[in-house]
Amino acid sequence: MKASQFLITTLRDAPADAEVVSHKLMMRAGFIKRMGAGIYTYMPMGLRVIRKVEAIVREEMNRAGAIEITMPVVQPAELWQETGRFDKMGPELLRIQDRHDNRFVIQPTSEEVVTDIARQDLRSYKQLPKNLYQIQTKFRDERRPRFGLMRGREFIMKDAYSFDKDVEGAKASYQNMAQAYRRAFDRFGLDYRAVAADSGAIGGDLSEEFQVIAATGEDAIVYCPTSAYAANIEKAEALAPTQSRAAATEPLVEAPTPGKSTCADVAALLGVPLQRTVKSLVLATDTLDDAGDIVGVEVWLLLLRGDHDMNEVKVGKIPGLDQGFRFATETEIVEHFGCRPGYLGPLRLQKPVHLVADREVAVMADWICGANQPDVHLTGVNWGRDLPEPELVADLRNVVEGDLAPDGKGVLAIERGIEIGHIFYLGTKYSKAMNATFLDENGKARCFEMGCYGIGITRLPAAAIEQNHDERGMIWPDAIAPFTVVICPIGMDRSEAVRTEALRLHDALQAAGVDVMLDDRGERPGVMFADWELIGVPHRVVLSDRGISAGECEYQHRRDTAATKVPLQDIDAFLSARVAAAAQA
Repeated sequence: MKASQFLITTLRDAPADAEVVSHKLMMRAGFIKRMGAGIYTYMPMGLRVIRKVEAIVREEMNRAGAIEITMPVVQPAELWQETGRFDKMGPELLRIQDRHDNRFVIQPTSEEVVTDIARQDLRSYKQLPKNLYQIQTKFRDERRPRFGLMRGREFIMKDAYSFDKDVEGAKASYQNMAQAYRRAFDRFGLDYRAVAADSGAIGGDLSEEFQVIAATGEDAIVYCPTSAYAANIEKAEALAPTQSRAAATEPLVEAPTPGKSTCADVAALLGVPLQRTVKSLVLATDTLDDAGDIVGVEVWLLLLRGDHDMNEVKVGKIPGLDQGFRFATETEIVEHFGCRPGYLGPLRLQKPVHLVADREVAVMADWICGANQPDVHLTGVNWGRDLPEPELVADLRNVVEGDLAPDGKGVLAIERGIEIGHIFYLGTKYSKAMNATFLDENGKARCFEMGCYGIGITRLPAAAIEQNHDERGMIWPDAIAPFTVVICPIGMDRSEAVRTEALRLHDALQAAGVDVMLDDRGERPGVMFADWELIGVPHRVVLSDRGISAGECEYQHRRDTAATKVPLQDIDAFLSARVAAAAQA
Protein backbone atom coordinates (compact mmCIF):
# COMPACT_ATOMS: atom_id res chain seq x y z
CA MET A 1 0.00 0.00 0.00
CA LYS A 2 1.20 3.51 -0.82
CA ALA A 3 0.25 6.46 1.33
CA SER A 4 -0.63 8.59 -1.69
CA GLN A 5 -3.36 6.07 -2.56
CA PHE A 6 -4.65 5.78 1.01
CA LEU A 7 -6.63 8.15 3.24
CA ILE A 8 -4.53 9.48 6.12
CA THR A 9 -6.22 12.20 8.18
CA THR A 10 -4.17 12.86 11.31
CA LEU A 11 -4.89 15.79 13.63
CA ARG A 12 -2.55 17.80 15.83
CA ASP A 13 -5.01 17.86 18.74
CA ALA A 14 -7.82 15.59 19.91
CA PRO A 15 -11.41 16.92 19.98
CA ALA A 16 -12.39 18.49 23.29
CA ASP A 17 -14.99 15.81 24.06
CA ALA A 18 -12.46 12.95 23.83
CA GLU A 19 -11.87 11.67 27.38
CA VAL A 20 -9.69 8.56 27.58
CA VAL A 21 -6.41 7.92 25.79
CA SER A 22 -7.83 5.50 23.23
CA HIS A 23 -10.59 7.94 22.25
CA LYS A 24 -8.13 10.82 21.88
CA LEU A 25 -5.59 8.85 19.86
CA MET A 26 -8.12 7.15 17.57
CA MET A 27 -9.63 10.54 16.74
CA ARG A 28 -6.23 12.21 16.26
CA ALA A 29 -4.91 9.37 14.09
CA GLY A 30 -8.00 9.38 11.89
CA PHE A 31 -9.15 5.88 12.87
CA ILE A 32 -12.72 6.97 13.67
CA LYS A 33 -14.99 9.99 13.13
CA ARG A 34 -17.90 10.87 15.38
CA MET A 35 -21.32 10.90 13.70
CA GLY A 36 -23.42 11.23 16.85
CA ALA A 37 -23.39 10.35 20.54
CA GLY A 38 -21.76 6.93 20.75
CA ILE A 39 -21.90 6.43 16.96
CA TYR A 40 -18.74 6.46 14.83
CA THR A 41 -17.60 5.97 11.25
CA TYR A 42 -14.69 3.54 11.03
CA MET A 43 -12.18 5.23 8.76
CA PRO A 44 -9.77 3.17 6.58
CA MET A 45 -6.96 2.99 9.14
CA GLY A 46 -9.31 1.97 11.96
CA LEU A 47 -11.20 -0.47 9.78
CA ARG A 48 -7.98 -2.32 8.96
CA VAL A 49 -7.48 -2.96 12.68
CA ILE A 50 -11.07 -4.11 13.10
CA ARG A 51 -10.81 -6.49 10.15
CA LYS A 52 -7.64 -8.03 11.63
CA VAL A 53 -9.41 -8.53 14.96
CA GLU A 54 -12.33 -10.13 13.13
CA ALA A 55 -10.01 -12.42 11.16
CA ILE A 56 -8.33 -13.78 14.30
CA VAL A 57 -11.67 -14.29 16.04
CA ARG A 58 -13.16 -15.98 12.97
CA GLU A 59 -10.19 -18.32 12.60
CA GLU A 60 -10.36 -19.41 16.23
CA MET A 61 -14.13 -19.82 16.20
CA ASN A 62 -13.95 -21.95 13.06
CA ARG A 63 -11.08 -23.94 14.56
CA ALA A 64 -13.29 -24.63 17.60
CA GLY A 65 -16.04 -26.01 15.36
CA ALA A 66 -18.43 -23.06 15.48
CA ILE A 67 -20.51 -22.28 12.38
CA GLU A 68 -20.85 -18.70 11.13
CA ILE A 69 -24.22 -17.17 10.33
CA THR A 70 -25.55 -13.60 10.21
CA MET A 71 -28.68 -12.67 12.12
CA PRO A 72 -30.70 -9.51 11.49
CA VAL A 73 -29.95 -6.25 13.25
CA VAL A 74 -33.70 -5.49 13.32
CA GLN A 75 -35.57 -8.26 15.16
CA PRO A 76 -39.31 -8.87 15.73
CA ALA A 77 -40.49 -7.85 19.19
CA GLU A 78 -42.52 -11.08 19.46
CA LEU A 79 -39.36 -13.12 20.01
CA TRP A 80 -38.20 -10.82 22.80
CA GLN A 81 -41.67 -10.91 24.35
CA GLU A 82 -41.45 -14.71 24.56
CA THR A 83 -38.52 -14.44 26.96
CA GLY A 84 -39.88 -11.35 28.73
CA ARG A 85 -36.81 -9.30 27.85
CA PHE A 86 -38.79 -6.88 25.69
CA ASP A 87 -40.15 -5.32 28.89
CA LYS A 88 -37.43 -6.27 31.36
CA MET A 89 -34.36 -5.02 29.50
CA GLY A 90 -35.10 -1.35 30.05
CA PRO A 91 -34.30 1.72 27.94
CA GLU A 92 -31.01 0.27 26.66
CA LEU A 93 -33.13 -1.84 24.29
CA LEU A 94 -34.04 0.33 21.30
CA ARG A 95 -37.64 -0.38 20.30
CA ILE A 96 -39.09 0.75 16.96
CA GLN A 97 -42.23 0.33 14.87
CA ASP A 98 -42.58 -0.04 11.11
CA ARG A 99 -45.23 1.57 8.90
CA HIS A 100 -47.65 -1.26 9.74
CA ASP A 101 -47.24 -0.64 13.49
CA ASN A 102 -45.34 -3.90 13.92
CA ARG A 103 -42.89 -3.67 16.80
CA PHE A 104 -39.19 -4.46 16.47
CA VAL A 105 -35.96 -4.09 18.43
CA ILE A 106 -32.47 -3.14 17.30
CA GLN A 107 -30.42 -6.07 18.52
CA PRO A 108 -28.01 -5.61 21.44
CA THR A 109 -27.60 -9.43 21.46
CA SER A 110 -29.34 -12.34 19.72
CA GLU A 111 -30.32 -15.09 22.16
CA GLU A 112 -33.95 -14.98 21.05
CA VAL A 113 -33.27 -15.13 17.32
CA VAL A 114 -30.73 -17.95 17.56
CA THR A 115 -33.02 -19.95 19.86
CA ASP A 116 -35.78 -19.54 17.29
CA ILE A 117 -33.42 -20.94 14.64
CA ALA A 118 -32.57 -23.91 16.86
CA ARG A 119 -36.19 -24.82 17.62
CA GLN A 120 -36.93 -24.84 13.89
CA ASP A 121 -33.87 -26.67 12.58
CA LEU A 122 -32.34 -28.75 15.40
CA ARG A 123 -34.93 -31.47 15.98
CA SER A 124 -32.87 -34.44 17.16
CA TYR A 125 -30.10 -35.14 19.63
CA LYS A 126 -28.17 -36.54 16.66
CA GLN A 127 -27.73 -32.96 15.39
CA LEU A 128 -26.10 -31.84 18.64
CA PRO A 129 -23.88 -30.23 19.72
CA LYS A 130 -24.01 -27.12 17.56
CA ASN A 131 -22.44 -23.69 17.99
CA LEU A 132 -23.66 -20.83 15.81
CA TYR A 133 -21.84 -17.50 15.74
CA GLN A 134 -21.94 -14.15 13.98
CA ILE A 135 -19.83 -11.00 13.72
CA GLN A 136 -22.46 -8.34 13.48
CA THR A 137 -23.40 -4.74 14.31
CA LYS A 138 -25.21 -4.24 17.62
CA PHE A 139 -26.91 -1.26 19.25
CA ARG A 140 -27.35 -0.51 22.92
CA ASP A 141 -28.97 2.79 23.83
CA GLU A 142 -26.50 3.78 26.52
CA ARG A 143 -27.72 6.62 28.69
CA ARG A 144 -24.30 8.20 28.65
CA PRO A 145 -22.15 6.95 25.79
CA ARG A 146 -18.53 7.88 26.39
CA PHE A 147 -14.90 6.93 25.92
CA GLY A 148 -15.21 6.52 22.15
CA LEU A 149 -15.40 2.85 21.15
CA MET A 150 -15.10 1.76 24.79
CA ARG A 151 -18.73 2.56 25.49
CA GLY A 152 -20.48 3.40 22.25
CA ARG A 153 -24.09 2.84 21.34
CA GLU A 154 -23.40 1.16 18.00
CA PHE A 155 -20.66 -1.45 18.01
CA ILE A 156 -19.51 -4.67 16.35
CA MET A 157 -19.57 -7.84 18.37
CA LYS A 158 -18.88 -11.51 17.88
CA ASP A 159 -21.61 -13.49 19.60
CA ALA A 160 -21.82 -17.28 19.60
CA TYR A 161 -24.46 -19.64 21.00
CA SER A 162 -24.02 -23.32 21.78
CA PHE A 163 -26.77 -25.95 21.88
CA ASP A 164 -26.31 -29.27 23.68
CA LYS A 165 -28.45 -32.20 24.75
CA ASP A 166 -27.44 -32.22 28.42
CA VAL A 167 -25.56 -30.29 31.10
CA GLU A 168 -22.39 -32.34 30.65
CA GLY A 169 -22.32 -31.54 26.94
CA ALA A 170 -23.07 -27.85 27.56
CA LYS A 171 -20.19 -27.55 30.00
CA ALA A 172 -17.88 -29.23 27.49
CA SER A 173 -18.97 -26.66 24.89
CA TYR A 174 -18.29 -23.92 27.42
CA GLN A 175 -14.76 -25.18 28.04
CA ASN A 176 -14.19 -25.49 24.29
CA MET A 177 -15.08 -21.82 23.92
CA ALA A 178 -12.96 -20.85 26.93
CA GLN A 179 -9.93 -22.41 25.22
CA ALA A 180 -10.78 -20.77 21.88
CA TYR A 181 -10.95 -17.39 23.60
CA ARG A 182 -7.57 -17.91 25.22
CA ARG A 183 -6.04 -18.80 21.86
CA ALA A 184 -7.55 -15.70 20.26
CA PHE A 185 -6.50 -13.32 23.02
CA ASP A 186 -3.00 -14.81 23.08
CA ARG A 187 -2.74 -14.02 19.37
CA PHE A 188 -3.77 -10.41 19.91
CA GLY A 189 -0.57 -9.85 21.86
CA LEU A 190 -2.33 -8.24 24.83
CA ASP A 191 -1.82 -8.66 28.58
CA TYR A 192 -5.15 -10.06 29.78
CA ARG A 193 -6.75 -12.11 32.53
CA ALA A 194 -9.63 -14.57 32.44
CA VAL A 195 -11.66 -13.95 35.60
CA ALA A 196 -14.71 -15.55 37.19
CA ALA A 197 -17.70 -13.26 36.69
CA ASP A 198 -21.33 -12.74 37.56
CA SER A 199 -23.75 -13.52 34.71
CA GLY A 200 -25.81 -10.35 35.17
CA ALA A 201 -28.83 -9.71 32.94
CA ILE A 202 -27.90 -12.49 30.48
CA GLY A 203 -28.52 -15.12 33.15
CA GLY A 204 -26.85 -18.46 33.76
CA ASP A 205 -24.51 -20.09 36.23
CA LEU A 206 -20.97 -20.46 34.88
CA SER A 207 -19.34 -17.28 33.61
CA GLU A 208 -15.91 -15.82 32.82
CA GLU A 209 -14.79 -12.39 31.67
CA PHE A 210 -11.67 -11.71 29.63
CA GLN A 211 -10.12 -8.46 30.79
CA VAL A 212 -7.29 -6.49 29.18
CA ILE A 213 -5.13 -5.11 31.98
CA ALA A 214 -5.02 -1.31 31.82
CA ALA A 215 -4.72 1.42 34.44
CA THR A 216 -7.64 3.25 32.82
CA GLY A 217 -9.96 0.22 32.95
CA GLU A 218 -13.44 0.67 34.37
CA ASP A 219 -13.54 -2.80 35.96
CA ALA A 220 -11.76 -3.91 39.11
CA ILE A 221 -10.11 -7.32 38.78
CA VAL A 222 -9.41 -9.25 41.94
CA TYR A 223 -6.64 -11.86 41.88
CA CYS A 224 -4.25 -13.75 44.10
CA PRO A 225 -0.57 -13.26 43.13
CA THR A 226 0.35 -16.65 44.62
CA SER A 227 -2.41 -18.76 43.00
CA ALA A 228 -4.58 -18.99 39.89
CA TYR A 229 -7.58 -17.29 41.54
CA ALA A 230 -9.07 -14.33 39.61
CA ALA A 231 -12.54 -12.78 39.59
CA ASN A 232 -14.18 -9.47 38.92
CA ILE A 233 -15.08 -7.35 41.92
CA GLU A 234 -18.78 -8.26 41.71
CA LYS A 235 -18.03 -11.99 41.89
CA ALA A 236 -15.15 -12.09 44.37
CA GLU A 237 -16.24 -13.50 47.72
CA ALA A 238 -15.26 -11.82 50.96
CA LEU A 239 -14.63 -14.74 53.28
CA ALA A 240 -16.20 -14.86 56.70
CA PRO A 241 -13.81 -13.62 59.41
CA THR A 242 -11.92 -16.40 61.14
CA GLN A 243 -12.06 -14.72 64.55
CA SER A 244 -15.05 -15.00 66.88
CA ARG A 245 -16.85 -11.96 68.25
CA ALA A 246 -15.19 -10.36 71.26
CA ALA A 247 -17.10 -9.72 74.46
CA ALA A 248 -18.61 -6.29 75.07
CA THR A 249 -16.31 -3.97 77.04
CA GLU A 250 -18.01 -0.57 76.60
CA PRO A 251 -21.38 0.78 77.70
CA LEU A 252 -23.86 2.06 75.11
CA VAL A 253 -23.34 5.84 74.99
CA GLU A 254 -24.83 8.68 72.95
CA ALA A 255 -22.03 10.74 71.40
CA PRO A 256 -22.70 14.23 69.99
CA THR A 257 -21.53 14.38 66.35
CA PRO A 258 -22.80 17.74 65.05
CA GLY A 259 -22.59 17.94 61.27
CA LYS A 260 -20.73 14.62 61.03
CA SER A 261 -22.92 12.43 58.81
CA THR A 262 -20.30 10.08 57.31
CA CYS A 263 -18.44 7.24 58.98
CA ALA A 264 -15.10 8.84 58.11
CA ASP A 265 -16.07 12.15 59.73
CA VAL A 266 -17.43 10.42 62.84
CA ALA A 267 -14.28 8.28 63.21
CA ALA A 268 -12.09 11.38 62.88
CA LEU A 269 -14.16 13.33 65.44
CA LEU A 270 -14.13 10.49 67.98
CA GLY A 271 -10.49 9.59 67.33
CA VAL A 272 -11.15 5.95 66.49
CA PRO A 273 -10.28 3.77 63.48
CA LEU A 274 -12.80 3.86 60.65
CA GLN A 275 -13.06 0.05 61.01
CA ARG A 276 -14.95 0.51 64.30
CA THR A 277 -17.84 2.32 62.61
CA VAL A 278 -20.86 0.73 60.90
CA LYS A 279 -22.68 2.31 57.96
CA SER A 280 -26.42 1.90 57.41
CA LEU A 281 -27.78 1.44 53.88
CA VAL A 282 -31.55 1.46 53.49
CA LEU A 283 -33.16 -0.42 50.60
CA ALA A 284 -36.77 -1.07 49.65
CA THR A 285 -38.64 -3.76 47.73
CA ASP A 286 -42.01 -3.17 46.11
CA THR A 287 -44.97 -5.49 45.82
CA LEU A 288 -46.88 -4.93 42.60
CA ASP A 289 -50.42 -5.85 41.59
CA ASP A 290 -51.37 -7.28 38.21
CA ALA A 291 -51.55 -3.77 36.75
CA GLY A 292 -47.99 -3.05 37.84
CA ASP A 293 -48.99 -0.62 40.60
CA ILE A 294 -47.16 -0.60 43.94
CA VAL A 295 -49.41 -2.08 46.64
CA GLY A 296 -46.80 -2.70 49.32
CA VAL A 297 -43.27 -1.71 50.37
CA GLU A 298 -40.79 -3.51 52.59
CA VAL A 299 -37.76 -1.69 53.98
CA TRP A 300 -34.38 -3.35 54.48
CA LEU A 301 -31.44 -2.15 56.57
CA LEU A 302 -28.00 -3.36 55.49
CA LEU A 303 -25.08 -2.90 57.87
CA LEU A 304 -21.50 -2.72 56.56
CA ARG A 305 -18.25 -1.76 58.21
CA GLY A 306 -17.48 1.91 57.70
CA ASP A 307 -14.50 1.29 55.42
CA HIS A 308 -16.33 -1.17 53.15
CA ASP A 309 -18.53 -0.62 50.08
CA MET A 310 -21.75 -2.42 49.21
CA ASN A 311 -21.64 -4.91 46.35
CA GLU A 312 -24.98 -4.58 44.53
CA VAL A 313 -24.59 -7.90 42.70
CA LYS A 314 -24.17 -9.79 45.98
CA VAL A 315 -27.04 -7.90 47.58
CA GLY A 316 -29.20 -8.80 44.58
CA LYS A 317 -28.79 -12.49 45.44
CA ILE A 318 -30.16 -12.18 49.00
CA PRO A 319 -33.56 -13.88 49.44
CA GLY A 320 -36.16 -11.15 49.39
CA LEU A 321 -33.92 -8.78 47.43
CA ASP A 322 -33.32 -11.16 44.53
CA GLN A 323 -36.38 -9.99 42.59
CA GLY A 324 -35.16 -6.41 42.48
CA PHE A 325 -34.60 -3.61 44.97
CA ARG A 326 -34.09 0.12 45.10
CA PHE A 327 -32.72 2.62 47.57
CA ALA A 328 -35.44 3.77 49.94
CA THR A 329 -36.84 7.27 49.56
CA GLU A 330 -36.26 9.88 52.24
CA THR A 331 -39.96 9.70 53.16
CA GLU A 332 -39.70 5.93 53.70
CA ILE A 333 -36.51 6.36 55.72
CA VAL A 334 -38.03 8.99 58.04
CA GLU A 335 -41.14 6.85 58.48
CA HIS A 336 -39.08 3.84 59.65
CA PHE A 337 -36.13 5.49 61.39
CA GLY A 338 -37.55 8.80 62.56
CA CYS A 339 -34.51 10.56 61.12
CA ARG A 340 -33.12 11.71 57.82
CA PRO A 341 -30.10 9.94 56.26
CA GLY A 342 -26.72 10.61 57.82
CA TYR A 343 -27.43 9.44 61.37
CA LEU A 344 -29.18 6.12 60.80
CA GLY A 345 -28.68 2.92 62.76
CA PRO A 346 -30.41 -0.32 63.79
CA LEU A 347 -31.54 0.83 67.27
CA ARG A 348 -34.65 2.86 68.26
CA LEU A 349 -36.57 2.24 65.05
CA GLN A 350 -40.03 3.71 64.46
CA LYS A 351 -41.13 0.72 62.36
CA PRO A 352 -39.60 -2.76 61.93
CA VAL A 353 -37.22 -3.41 59.02
CA HIS A 354 -35.45 -6.45 57.62
CA LEU A 355 -31.94 -6.37 59.08
CA VAL A 356 -29.04 -7.89 57.15
CA ALA A 357 -25.48 -7.65 58.49
CA ASP A 358 -22.30 -8.15 56.52
CA ARG A 359 -20.08 -10.98 57.78
CA GLU A 360 -17.56 -8.52 59.21
CA VAL A 361 -20.20 -6.55 61.10
CA ALA A 362 -21.66 -9.75 62.59
CA VAL A 363 -18.42 -10.37 64.55
CA MET A 364 -17.86 -6.77 65.67
CA ALA A 365 -18.12 -5.64 69.28
CA ASP A 366 -18.28 -2.13 70.76
CA TRP A 367 -19.08 -0.60 67.39
CA ILE A 368 -20.34 2.85 66.44
CA CYS A 369 -23.44 3.69 64.37
CA GLY A 370 -26.08 6.37 63.95
CA ALA A 371 -28.57 6.95 66.78
CA ASN A 372 -31.54 7.77 64.50
CA GLN A 373 -31.29 11.27 65.91
CA PRO A 374 -29.74 14.28 64.14
CA ASP A 375 -26.14 15.02 65.13
CA VAL A 376 -25.89 11.98 67.40
CA HIS A 377 -24.16 8.60 67.09
CA LEU A 378 -24.05 5.62 69.44
CA THR A 379 -20.78 4.13 70.70
CA GLY A 380 -20.30 0.79 72.41
CA VAL A 381 -23.03 -0.97 70.43
CA ASN A 382 -23.10 -4.75 70.86
CA TRP A 383 -25.11 -7.61 69.42
CA GLY A 384 -27.24 -9.54 71.86
CA ARG A 385 -27.05 -6.86 74.53
CA ASP A 386 -28.24 -3.72 72.74
CA LEU A 387 -30.07 -5.26 69.79
CA PRO A 388 -31.05 -8.75 68.67
CA GLU A 389 -28.76 -10.84 66.53
CA PRO A 390 -29.25 -9.99 62.83
CA GLU A 391 -31.94 -12.01 61.06
CA LEU A 392 -29.50 -12.65 58.23
CA VAL A 393 -25.71 -12.52 57.89
CA ALA A 394 -24.33 -12.42 54.34
CA ASP A 395 -21.42 -11.33 52.18
CA LEU A 396 -22.54 -7.81 51.20
CA ARG A 397 -19.30 -6.03 50.38
CA ASN A 398 -16.62 -5.55 47.78
CA VAL A 399 -13.38 -7.25 48.68
CA VAL A 400 -10.35 -5.06 49.35
CA GLU A 401 -6.63 -5.62 48.87
CA GLY A 402 -5.22 -7.84 51.60
CA ASP A 403 -8.40 -9.90 52.10
CA LEU A 404 -7.84 -13.64 52.18
CA ALA A 405 -8.24 -15.29 48.77
CA PRO A 406 -11.28 -17.59 48.55
CA ASP A 407 -9.03 -20.47 47.43
CA GLY A 408 -7.07 -20.18 50.68
CA LYS A 409 -3.72 -19.76 48.90
CA GLY A 410 -2.81 -16.18 49.72
CA VAL A 411 -4.23 -12.69 49.92
CA LEU A 412 -6.02 -10.65 47.28
CA ALA A 413 -4.66 -7.89 45.06
CA ILE A 414 -6.68 -5.62 42.76
CA GLU A 415 -5.88 -4.18 39.33
CA ARG A 416 -7.92 -2.43 36.64
CA GLY A 417 -9.17 -4.07 33.48
CA ILE A 418 -11.26 -3.53 30.35
CA GLU A 419 -13.73 -6.27 29.50
CA ILE A 420 -13.29 -7.49 25.92
CA GLY A 421 -14.97 -10.89 26.13
CA HIS A 422 -17.51 -12.76 28.23
CA ILE A 423 -18.66 -16.37 28.16
CA PHE A 424 -21.74 -17.83 29.88
CA TYR A 425 -23.33 -21.19 30.50
CA LEU A 426 -27.02 -20.39 30.17
CA GLY A 427 -28.69 -23.71 30.87
CA THR A 428 -32.32 -23.73 29.70
CA LYS A 429 -33.11 -20.10 30.49
CA TYR A 430 -33.99 -19.23 26.88
CA SER A 431 -34.94 -22.63 25.50
CA LYS A 432 -37.60 -23.10 28.20
CA ALA A 433 -39.01 -19.62 27.72
CA MET A 434 -39.28 -20.19 23.96
CA ASN A 435 -40.22 -23.88 24.11
CA ALA A 436 -37.15 -24.77 22.06
CA THR A 437 -36.89 -28.55 22.24
CA PHE A 438 -35.34 -31.55 20.52
CA LEU A 439 -36.04 -35.28 20.74
CA ASP A 440 -33.58 -37.22 22.90
CA GLU A 441 -32.48 -40.85 22.56
CA ASN A 442 -35.82 -42.01 23.98
CA GLY A 443 -37.93 -39.84 21.70
CA LYS A 444 -38.73 -37.44 24.55
CA ALA A 445 -38.83 -33.69 24.00
CA ARG A 446 -36.16 -31.86 26.00
CA CYS A 447 -35.05 -28.23 26.14
CA PHE A 448 -31.64 -27.33 24.76
CA GLU A 449 -28.82 -26.66 27.20
CA MET A 450 -27.30 -23.41 25.96
CA GLY A 451 -24.24 -21.21 26.31
CA CYS A 452 -23.44 -17.78 24.89
CA TYR A 453 -20.06 -16.23 24.14
CA GLY A 454 -19.27 -12.61 23.22
CA ILE A 455 -16.22 -10.63 22.09
CA GLY A 456 -16.29 -6.85 21.68
CA ILE A 457 -14.72 -6.52 18.23
CA THR A 458 -14.69 -2.71 18.15
CA ARG A 459 -13.95 -2.42 21.86
CA LEU A 460 -10.85 -4.55 21.63
CA PRO A 461 -8.76 -2.05 19.59
CA ALA A 462 -9.60 0.67 22.11
CA ALA A 463 -8.54 -1.63 24.96
CA ALA A 464 -5.31 -2.43 23.09
CA ILE A 465 -4.52 1.29 22.85
CA GLU A 466 -5.21 1.86 26.55
CA GLN A 467 -2.60 -0.80 27.25
CA ASN A 468 -0.13 0.15 24.51
CA HIS A 469 0.64 3.84 24.04
CA ASP A 470 3.09 6.56 24.96
CA GLU A 471 3.26 10.34 24.70
CA ARG A 472 3.76 10.11 20.92
CA GLY A 473 0.79 7.89 20.13
CA MET A 474 -0.33 4.29 19.78
CA ILE A 475 1.88 1.19 19.85
CA TRP A 476 0.10 -1.67 18.11
CA PRO A 477 0.87 -5.35 18.60
CA ASP A 478 1.86 -6.76 15.20
CA ALA A 479 -1.20 -9.01 14.95
CA ILE A 480 -3.72 -6.15 14.84
CA ALA A 481 -1.66 -3.18 13.63
CA PRO A 482 -3.16 -1.34 10.65
CA PHE A 483 0.17 -1.96 8.89
CA THR A 484 3.07 -4.09 10.11
CA VAL A 485 5.90 -2.13 8.45
CA VAL A 486 6.08 1.47 7.26
CA ILE A 487 8.81 2.63 4.89
CA CYS A 488 9.68 6.30 5.34
CA PRO A 489 11.83 7.52 2.43
CA ILE A 490 13.36 10.97 2.98
CA GLY A 491 13.33 13.06 -0.19
CA MET A 492 11.82 10.32 -2.33
CA ASP A 493 10.53 12.95 -4.74
CA ARG A 494 14.07 14.34 -5.19
CA SER A 495 16.31 11.26 -5.09
CA GLU A 496 16.11 8.48 -7.65
CA ALA A 497 18.23 6.23 -5.43
CA VAL A 498 15.82 6.65 -2.48
CA ARG A 499 12.82 6.16 -4.74
CA THR A 500 14.24 3.01 -6.35
CA GLU A 501 15.18 1.40 -3.03
CA ALA A 502 11.86 2.35 -1.40
CA LEU A 503 9.83 0.80 -4.22
CA ARG A 504 12.05 -2.30 -4.27
CA LEU A 505 11.71 -2.87 -0.53
CA HIS A 506 7.96 -2.20 -0.63
CA ASP A 507 7.43 -4.71 -3.44
CA ALA A 508 9.67 -7.34 -1.82
CA LEU A 509 7.87 -7.13 1.53
CA GLN A 510 4.49 -7.18 -0.16
CA ALA A 511 5.49 -10.27 -2.16
CA ALA A 512 6.57 -11.91 1.11
CA GLY A 513 3.11 -11.34 2.57
CA VAL A 514 4.11 -8.51 4.90
CA ASP A 515 1.45 -5.82 5.44
CA VAL A 516 3.58 -2.84 4.37
CA MET A 517 2.92 0.88 3.85
CA LEU A 518 5.18 3.11 1.75
CA ASP A 519 4.87 6.78 2.67
CA ASP A 520 5.31 8.39 -0.75
CA ARG A 521 3.56 11.64 0.15
CA GLY A 522 6.75 13.71 0.06
CA GLU A 523 6.23 15.02 3.62
CA ARG A 524 9.08 16.49 5.67
CA PRO A 525 10.77 13.85 7.91
CA GLY A 526 9.41 15.36 11.15
CA VAL A 527 5.83 15.32 9.89
CA MET A 528 6.19 11.84 8.41
CA PHE A 529 7.70 10.35 11.59
CA ALA A 530 5.13 12.05 13.83
CA ASP A 531 2.26 10.64 11.78
CA TRP A 532 3.51 7.06 11.96
CA GLU A 533 4.39 7.28 15.64
CA LEU A 534 0.86 8.54 16.29
CA ILE A 535 -0.64 5.76 14.15
CA GLY A 536 1.57 3.23 15.94
CA VAL A 537 2.89 1.00 13.15
CA PRO A 538 5.28 -1.43 14.91
CA HIS A 539 8.23 -1.51 12.45
CA ARG A 540 9.69 1.50 10.65
CA VAL A 541 12.44 1.68 8.01
CA VAL A 542 13.96 5.05 7.08
CA LEU A 543 15.73 5.45 3.74
CA SER A 544 17.84 8.49 2.85
CA ASP A 545 20.41 9.54 0.25
CA ARG A 546 23.15 9.61 2.85
CA GLY A 547 22.25 6.18 4.17
CA ILE A 548 22.00 4.60 0.75
CA SER A 549 25.38 6.08 -0.19
CA ALA A 550 26.78 4.37 2.92
CA GLY A 551 24.97 1.15 2.03
CA GLU A 552 22.65 1.24 5.03
CA CYS A 553 19.20 2.23 6.31
CA GLU A 554 17.67 2.80 9.73
CA TYR A 555 15.27 0.44 11.49
CA GLN A 556 13.30 1.33 14.60
CA HIS A 557 10.58 -0.58 16.41
CA ARG A 558 7.83 1.63 17.79
CA ARG A 559 8.92 0.76 21.33
CA ASP A 560 12.63 1.43 20.68
CA THR A 561 14.17 4.65 21.95
CA ALA A 562 16.68 4.85 19.10
CA ALA A 563 17.13 3.62 15.55
CA THR A 564 19.40 0.75 14.52
CA LYS A 565 21.55 0.97 11.37
CA VAL A 566 21.10 -2.08 9.12
CA PRO A 567 23.05 -2.85 5.91
CA LEU A 568 20.80 -2.39 2.89
CA GLN A 569 21.67 -5.84 1.62
CA ASP A 570 20.38 -7.35 4.90
CA ILE A 571 17.22 -5.30 5.45
CA ASP A 572 14.80 -7.75 3.79
CA ALA A 573 15.97 -10.69 5.90
CA PHE A 574 16.25 -8.46 9.00
CA LEU A 575 12.64 -7.30 8.69
CA SER A 576 11.37 -10.80 7.95
CA ALA A 577 13.08 -12.07 11.09
CA ARG A 578 11.69 -9.26 13.27
CA VAL A 579 8.16 -9.71 11.95
CA ALA A 580 8.36 -13.50 12.36
CA ALA A 581 9.68 -13.13 15.93
CA ALA A 582 6.80 -10.80 16.81
CA ALA A 583 4.29 -13.27 15.38
CA GLN A 584 5.68 -16.05 17.58
CA ALA A 585 5.94 -13.97 20.76
